Amino acid sequence: MNNYSWGGLVLHNNTERLDLWLSVSHFHSSVNDKLEQALLGQYDISLKEFYVLKFISSSPCKELRLQQLQEKVGLSQSATSRLVDRMEAPSVGALERHTCTLDRRGIYTRITALGEQKYLQALATVNQVLNDELQRHGILTELDHFVRQLLK
Repeated sequence: MNNYSWGGLVLHNNTERLDLWLSVSHFHSSVNDKLEQALLGQYDISLKEFYVLKFISSSPCKELRLQQLQEKVGLSQSATSRLVDRMEAPSVGALERHTCTLDRRGIYTRITALGEQKYLQALATVNQVLNDELQRHGILTELDHFVRQLLK
């Protein structure tokens, strides 16, 4: 390990943790790219659009407020609104927006039967890509164990 001094502080030039983190980040980006390519190629939906379908499909009433969706997907309010608009368009028909009857300011979006069908088909592809990539790198069991430990 290389040490160096700066302003009286001894700094360690150990990049082991950083290198590990960069490897994880690179692997994540690589798998995301493969997922994106598969989803666009087979279903004409982006990975973010798939996540929208997943989060709404997994919600108790198959609907979410736009603000909840924004938080789950990690997009700005305007980007989430544009994404939902695209998915509600008649040419796609995967989502439909409605106003809350109790709070007229609350805007919800729900998944349609077509959206649910598209989600389930895309989910099979996502699972296949994830399985292939995790097995190819030999980390499926280790990653599963690691995640289970995090969720304890």
